[in-house]
Amino acid sequence: MIGSLDPKIPGGPLANKWTNHKDHSRLISPNNRRKFEIIIVGSGLAGGSAAATLGELGYRVKCFCYQDSPRRAHSIAAQGGINAAKNYQNDGDSVYRLFYDTIKGGDFRSREANVYRLAEVSGNIIDQCVAQGVPFAREYSGYLANRSFGGAQVSRTFYARGQTGQQLLLGCYQALCRQIAAGTVQMFPQTEMLDLVVVDGHAKGIVTRNLRTGKIDNHSGDAVVLATGGYGNVFYLSTNARGCNVTATYRAYKKGALFANPCFTQIHPTCIPHSGEYQSKLTLMSESLRNDGRVWVPKRKEDCAKSPNEIPESGRDYYLERKYPSYGNLSPRDISSRAAKEVCDEGRGVGPGGRGVYLDFTDAIERLAGENAYDIPMRIYPAVHYTMGGLWVDYNLMSNVPGLFVIGEANFSDHGANRLGASALMQGLADGYFVLPYTLPNYLAAHIGKRPPTDHPEFRKAETEVRAKTDKLLKIDGNCSLDSIHRELGMLLWDKCGMARNKAGLEEALGKIPELRTRFWREVRVPGENEDFNQSLERAGRVADFLEFAELMCIDALTRDESCGAHFREEHQTSEGEALRDDENFATVFAWQFQGNGEIARPKLHREPLHFETVHLTQRSYK
Repeated sequence: MIGSLDPKIPGGPLANKWTNHKDHSRLISPNNRRKFEIIIVGSGLAGGSAAATLGELGYRVKCFCYQDSPRRAHSIAAQGGINAAKNYQNDGDSVYRLFYDTIKGGDFRSREANVYRLAEVSGNIIDQCVAQGVPFAREYSGYLANRSFGGAQVSRTFYARGQTGQQLLLGCYQALCRQIAAGTVQMFPQTEMLDLVVVDGHAKGIVTRNLRTGKIDNHSGDAVVLATGGYGNVFYLSTNARGCNVTATYRAYKKGALFANPCFTQIHPTCIPHSGEYQSKLTLMSESLRNDGRVWVPKRKEDCAKSPNEIPESGRDYYLERKYPSYGNLSPRDISSRAAKEVCDEGRGVGPGGRGVYLDFTDAIERLAGENAYDIPMRIYPAVHYTMGGLWVDYNLMSNVPGLFVIGEANFSDHGANRLGASALMQGLADGYFVLPYTLPNYLAAHIGKRPPTDHPEFRKAETEVRAKTDKLLKIDGNCSLDSIHRELGMLLWDKCGMARNKAGLEEALGKIPELRTRFWREVRVPGENEDFNQSLERAGRVADFLEFAELMCIDALTRDESCGAHFREEHQTSEGEALRDDENFATVFAWQFQGNGEIARPKLHREPLHFETVHLTQRSYK
């Protein structure tokens, strides 16, 4: 099934690869498209745009989401904006510059061909969304406005106030509703995927649970598309919605799909600091705030308890501007997060527990408003936000399991070891609107009429396994809460596999995670019944998957014996404390194959070498 892990990158010059690939891709005639049934799991920007586009093309689509409506997808939480190489600001932007900034921002750990394609189609996304009525901010001239984001020296981020993700999702949703009304898309809200069904080596369906009634169903399709987002909630506290989970991709991994770079998790530098154990999630402030705000801490430890207004300008350390003068407060997220941790570890952090830095808008308010309307600057501290790892896919966005496609944050393909701000929305819509509709026919054209019935033995086997796991969860009958186990796991990962990692800490985590799993299956309590509305049962299944997946993350982080982007191994840093890559040994994608549960069945590592034909591998510098 795995073979040589061929990424199927087209030949020819980088700028021509996508056009040539489309020109030579297989086609399916309009009269044949209605014969195919496509399963899409997830209805955020990636899944929703894919469902709407494939429905418009004439395919029959089943779209599943665990929310009560696609409008509740976590894509609405992306406030700040969406990148595109339009160069409306006339400041030197281009497709190549967006491509290079994205490759460099990911610390040279992503595929050139995928990233260039992303930059190439970015302009089309903006045109599509404007046509759908997305109310992007505009300049007085009528042109769409742009703001600045980290990791770039041009303004290329389109935005709709502080609601960009929500407005993009509404545009996508109205396109999806049109297809629902036309009958090409059938929606399954409040329905969770619990397993992937593989028939003769091909992904041909899923097993689901209706979250209102508890009913377990089988659904057969000609292809399965996962658009289920990231796994940041493995840390318990993150900027993700509480429902975000790893279940769909992790269970696909257990059915043979390779999981790539799971240790690449992004820490966002501008979050409201953690304030107590009562919190179930963290609050994100848009990165666009760093466009106008200045980040600082007191120069002296003894000033940390003072009101910020009592600290003179000479007593403030604008540490990002000091360390990275070219980019300053708009340095990339991984670098800005580590810099905040560094000054707090020195004892110069502010607020409760010394885990905060100031984001000060004094200069911007004086410049734009004429007077200071606030007394003290905002306090911020880094928090888990996005995951660059995900299921391995080739250039066609198909996993190593034929027929299983993975789009948006659920795959690993575009962001390397660190995602630049405002690129998540870009990737999700690029995959759904402009990539998958071209690449999916390459697979489908050879599989017309090969959709198995839902009474196939593989469906019955998968359903039996799902029911057995559900029964096992309900029978534990301990006295420990799900949140207490999950919180303990999250704290362990944050300490040992968070902003900084080292060999000793990762080995310690790998020793403690199996102990936590044992406690979970022995002591946790899952009240309620199976075939009923049971949110505790939903959460139990997701936490059980996190407890297994966390071990895979730590194994990946331990095996990648270098620093790159958000993966900062303390043993590998420059004299100035920056990430020190090992391109000779680790300019590769790590793709892990499930080998069974338990210590003696550790996952098998497959590597995809990364070839850089256009960019030169250099020490990443934002000074």
